[in-house]
Amino acid sequence: MMDTVDRGIVHALQIDGRTSFRTIAEVLDVSENTVARRYRQLRNAHALRVIGLVDGRRLGYVQWTIRLRCTPDAAGSVAKALAARDDTSYVYLLSAGTEVSCTVQTRSIEEQETLLLQKLPRTSRIVAMSAHLLLRGFMLPDRWQGLAALTSDQVDHLRPAPADPEDGPLHLDEGDRTLLRALNHDGRTPYSDLATATQWSETKVRRRMDTMRRNGILRYQLDIPSAALDFGTEARLWITTRPAAAVTVGQAMARHPEISFAALTTGATNLVAAVNCRDPHDLGRYLTERIAELPGIATVESAPVIRTVKRAGSLVL
Repeated sequence: MMDTVDRGIVHALQIDGRTSFRTIAEVLDVSENTVARRYRQLRNAHALRVIGLVDGRRLGYVQWTIRLRCTPDAAGSVAKALAARDDTSYVYLLSAGTEVSCTVQTRSIEEQETLLLQKLPRTSRIVAMSAHLLLRGFMLPDRWQGLAALTSDQVDHLRPAPADPEDGPLHLDEGDRTLLRALNHDGRTPYSDLATATQWSETKVRRRMDTMRRNGILRYQLDIPSAALDFGTEARLWITTRPAAAVTVGQAMARHPEISFAALTTGATNLVAAVNCRDPHDLGRYLTERIAELPGIATVESAPVIRTVKRAGSLVL
């Protein structure tokens, strides 16, 4: 079980995945050695890690949420095939193991046909498929309130400078790509190791990382199983609202601590969300009380997460 210090470290790393152990120690009023030791324990016990992610929107990418319905004997292998791809993230087995959902990034909307007809696993055991373009995010995993454990003053001390993107096209060279791949493997990789990987000086590595972060290309996300935080029941939701109510409902859901992801989408439903609850009873209460009180909702379809095959992933560059 996590104690107050563990949860403080987790929240601090959600705010800024590259913040130093010394800074976290100052905020939590513990020693730097304590923070370093607890961090290693959290990595070993709960598979916690910080991931450097590329924000594809800054490079012209678009995101899709994909739903695949399979025969029971095929869903596991389909999910594994999707998880092996560099352009996928959040691959889940749902609904008693007969459904797979995931997020995919493509370079353009026009790549949808290629995505559906060539890139996704092709087998007769996939009985239905749908792709929904993500139009607007209301809650993203790196802002999930379920991790909150620090006071507002502590958060302000840790919060990094906001991104200030420059106008015009963005160019990444091979050194940038090497740097980003290393940070995707471990967002807290030491500068000395990054310098070795890129064959740059540590000064250039720091400067380039700062530039990409300031421009919104590079961001850090904490990757930890929800169960490690006592959220033992997860589900995906697909919600239909009146068109005029979609944004209001999405914004309201983003304020719910149970919601780690919520977005406006194309398709038969216009909102998709990820909900994290303590147990099935808590999920039932959320669906019948929290969601039910929001005006403008016509239908809610829910599917429990049976197994998480992949969480945050990388972006092909």
